[in-house]
Amino acid sequence: MSQVPAQSYYQATAPVTRQPEPLEGRHEVQVAVVGGGFAGLNTALGLAERGMRDVRLLEAERIGHGASGRNGGFVFAGYSLGEAALVRQLGAERARSLFARTVDAVQRIRERVAAYAIDCDLVHAGVLWANWFRDPRVLRERQHLLQEHFGIRWEWLPQAQLREHLHTSRYSDALFERHAMHLHPLKYAQGLAQAARGQGVHVHEDSAVLDLQRDGHGWRVRTHGGELHARHVVLACGGYLAGLEPRVDRAVLPIATYVMVTEPLGERLHQAIATDSAVYDTRFAFDYYRKLAEGRLLWGGRISVRNRSPQDVERLLRRDLARVYPQLADARVDYAWSGLMSYARHQMPQVGGDGQGLWWAQAFGGHGLAPTAVAGELLAEAIAEGASDWRALERFGLVSAWRPLGYLAAQASYSWLQARDAWKEWRERR
Repeated sequence: MSQVPAQSYYQATAPVTRQPEPLEGRHEVQVAVVGGGFAGLNTALGLAERGMRDVRLLEAERIGHGASGRNGGFVFAGYSLGEAALVRQLGAERARSLFARTVDAVQRIRERVAAYAIDCDLVHAGVLWANWFRDPRVLRERQHLLQEHFGIRWEWLPQAQLREHLHTSRYSDALFERHAMHLHPLKYAQGLAQAARGQGVHVHEDSAVLDLQRDGHGWRVRTHGGELHARHVVLACGGYLAGLEPRVDRAVLPIATYVMVTEPLGERLHQAIATDSAVYDTRFAFDYYRKLAEGRLLWGGRISVRNRSPQDVERLLRRDLARVYPQLADARVDYAWSGLMSYARHQMPQVGGDGQGLWWAQAFGGHGLAPTAVAGELLAEAIAEGASDWRALERFGLVSAWRPLGYLAAQASYSWLQARDAWKEWRERR
């Protein structure tokens, strides 16, 4: 096993081009955004695009330090909660409206990348959802549901056609989401930050918030080097909890997922994966992967309550890669890392406010790029224009995640679902 560095591929290929500007001094602002991931960046940029210039964003580390700079880079519609459950819980009309926001968000991401000239290796090649099992019902049922309730058509790829793209016997058929994309998430996060700066937002890195207190008609936000007095505060810290508002922190479980990137493989990679589409499969704890520049392969997967070392991540994911593409089993791994995502018990984003100027956006649960764009628009509209559309997500509120017992429950649930998938696979092979 190779000695992989602690640095991620994204960090290695998105070099920092500017020095951090920590918050210094005391400032009166309209909005303070805490968290420099996609949710915070989309909110800050959305506010600036609506004419609010007195906005400051505070990030404890560097822009995209958390899940926003560590994920697989998939951009597609939907939420962590599946479409069938969304219809059951909300009814067809409300589910369709909420899902449509993520469809619009995919297009908004595409347009922002173009409008702000964000260099983020965006690939317009769609996403394949490949069936790990032989039974086609999981594909057919989702394809029908998306068409009937959401007006979305995912194209059917029979096994013979799929194997022209993915040279593996692992999958049966697949669905193709043509309008999905994939990108370099850290470069995208940095591009959003630069776009926000260009619109007048002050972005302060290395500015961990130490204290948040109600102060008159606003909020006092204190860091090591400075202080903000803000009419509105947006907490967008994801799985890297800031410890500022207990009810917000209590509502999420920080859950780890793992990613690795191989050495440049050249023609060898194309002989295994003859498509630029990103891929994930139909299991609960699915593999996800895509080609990168230089002929590298990004491979991710697994769900756990544990962060792991780069060496442990490589060991686990190399085994998963070999199950699907044995011809790539000996590829050198140059980067491996883990990161924390925020999950809610109801599997939906938590986007809301308390009526006194405190807002939150978290729990995107592995579907971050489109839903964070949705959250940013909803909060920007609420703060800048007084809109109430954010209440579309009010049903999915700050439900306690019951940490630390919630970790045991989550791991038990994950293990059971993984065992169910393994049992189904074993029965099919018999």
